[in-house]
Amino acid sequence: MRIQPSALVELVSEIFVSFGASSAHATEVSEHLVQANLKGHDSHGVGMIPAYANNLKKGYLDPDANINVIKDKGPILLVDGQKGFGQVVGRQATDLALKRVKDTGIVCLGLRNAHHLGRIGSYGEQCGNAGYASVHFVNVVGHQPVVVAFGGREPRMTTNPFCCVVPRKGAPPVVLDMATSAVAMGKVRVAHIKGDQVPPGALVDHEGQDTTNPDVIYREPRGAMSPFGLHKGYGLALMCELMGGALAGEWTAQPEQPRPGTIVNNMLMFVFDPDIFDGAQQFEKEVEAMLAYILSSTPAKGVDKVRIPGQPEQEAMADRSLNGIEIDENSWSGIIAVAEAHGLNVSAYSG
Repeated sequence: MRIQPSALVELVSEIFVSFGASSAHATEVSEHLVQANLKGHDSHGVGMIPAYANNLKKGYLDPDANINVIKDKGPILLVDGQKGFGQVVGRQATDLALKRVKDTGIVCLGLRNAHHLGRIGSYGEQCGNAGYASVHFVNVVGHQPVVVAFGGREPRMTTNPFCCVVPRKGAPPVVLDMATSAVAMGKVRVAHIKGDQVPPGALVDHEGQDTTNPDVIYREPRGAMSPFGLHKGYGLALMCELMGGALAGEWTAQPEQPRPGTIVNNMLMFVFDPDIFDGAQQFEKEVEAMLAYILSSTPAKGVDKVRIPGQPEQEAMADRSLNGIEIDENSWSGIIAVAEAHGLNVSAYSG
């Protein structure tokens, strides 16, 4: 079905309030999830609601938690998300970094024990829109690994996002936001729900052989996800595990750590002022010249135009803001089931 963004935000906010979240937290989380849908990342959008409901029920998610600062050494900050909504504690941590970077020029911030942070690009955009560059290493723990190491057949890591953002004056920032797996886990989930196939190179079966069938992730003998770009994506995934997990979170996917079946994100974030080397003007000039050079590329056959990172999201948001968000029947049924289980009347949204 197709639903307008404002109506979806209203429904999702009601659901999270019924979870016991404050109105402010509920609204923030719902807006974040709906924005993910708007930007074309349905895997990180409202389809996550059943997983959030399950984690709340089991005590793995505290709907009203805020960050707790556990180390403050000027440009070095470490905060604990205390199992709070990742969308809330992630934004709070980024706010803290942006406030500090005005004085220090650069900030290294570790965020640990956040429930699912959602789309990492939103925190990068928060930095870029404020005029700062940022780099984010994130690992995902709390459940069984789902991504193989290059050359292996048993899963050893998860989808471990990486994000890097460059600000622009008078234009949206350049936003590279990606899972280090060939596709995001949420995209596999969506394909499984819809009965679709995934692209070649995204998954392997239990013998480590390439497959396009997402069902291998959800049935025995289980397969696994592949890193993007063979050994290169695997290497970056491992660095996210070590930087975001071992350093910032002190919690990696290795088997001595707990795997109760929840979603926990740890993030190491660097935020810095482009004028850190007293060259902001030249930086801006070079950024715009290089982007213009890239965008002047002649499109390959079958491609309408060359884009820079962040542009596909901008285009998706323009279209979906106008025409509404398409939600597949199975995902919508899952959302409605959660809402009704919490005593909400959703007839107004299901017509």
